[in-house]
Amino acid sequence: MNIAAPPPVPHEDAPFAHTPYDGSRKAFSVGLAPLDLAEWIEPDTDLAATLAERAALIRDKRDIVLCEEPDTRAAQRETLDLLVEHLTARFPAQYRLEGRDLTVAATGRTFDLDDEREAPLAVAGQIVSDDLVLLRKGEAGYRLVAAVLCFPSAWSLTEKFGQSLDELHRAVPGYESKLARVMNRIFENLKVDQPVWRVNWSIYPDDELHHPESKERPRHWFDDPDQLAPEAFVRVERQTLRRLPESGDMLFTIRIHVDPFLAFRRHPEGRSLAASLREQILGLDADQLAYKGLTAHRDAVAAALERLAAGE
Repeated sequence: MNIAAPPPVPHEDAPFAHTPYDGSRKAFSVGLAPLDLAEWIEPDTDLAATLAERAALIRDKRDIVLCEEPDTRAAQRETLDLLVEHLTARFPAQYRLEGRDLTVAATGRTFDLDDEREAPLAVAGQIVSDDLVLLRKGEAGYRLVAAVLCFPSAWSLTEKFGQSLDELHRAVPGYESKLARVMNRIFENLKVDQPVWRVNWSIYPDDELHHPESKERPRHWFDDPDQLAPEAFVRVERQTLRRLPESGDMLFTIRIHVDPFLAFRRHPEGRSLAASLREQILGLDADQLAYKGLTAHRDAVAAALERLAAGE
């Protein structure tokens, strides 16, 4: 498996924590890098607000954001235990474990980790900013068997639940012809001690985190192209993939970062980043533009980025 070197990660308070559009990689490439498990879960300077939104979604839209097959509770608990072990060691000021009670300082909430009435992923989804997806090997390859997905990027959990790896990615341009064999080989061969991560980007007309609509139902954009510069947002997914040591299931995590286009003006490399993003967008073919929801708005988005790259 060929794995690229990981890109540098800016300080967590800076805009654009990850810039997969900076020219270091091509769009629609796998682009995996080795993951240092000490950095498995990223800090979140807005943790209290993020966890409050996640808790509300799990409470009010549970059927939309949480799905599980009945025989996945052991793997869910394995996931929760790994997270608690990591969080209490990595962020001791934020997470305190007393017996089997975990207290999250940002929200003041305490969770009974041994509460068998609740799905472990429902608890896990309320203590971290990341979404969590479990895939299990079956006759049709790896399938999505459990997930808490509060912040999907034009991705419907209820539509995708139970699908195989190939079915989940069928709409991705070039997947069947180029990426399917690579992805399946990664899932078959990834070792417990070889976690990996990647990042991708998309453009949205808002900074909402919860976008459960299908890609087949395009999100609303602004009619006035001049509004794109102050109103459009770059949405980046930081994804990690690791094999669980006990169950052997694959755990996929997704952390969302959203920054407004205007943040390019205050970033020290903002002009070159805006230019690189514009170049990537203009280099997308028709299928790729459609997948990213940019078919009707490519030129307006590119024009806004061109102005930002020029320092306007």
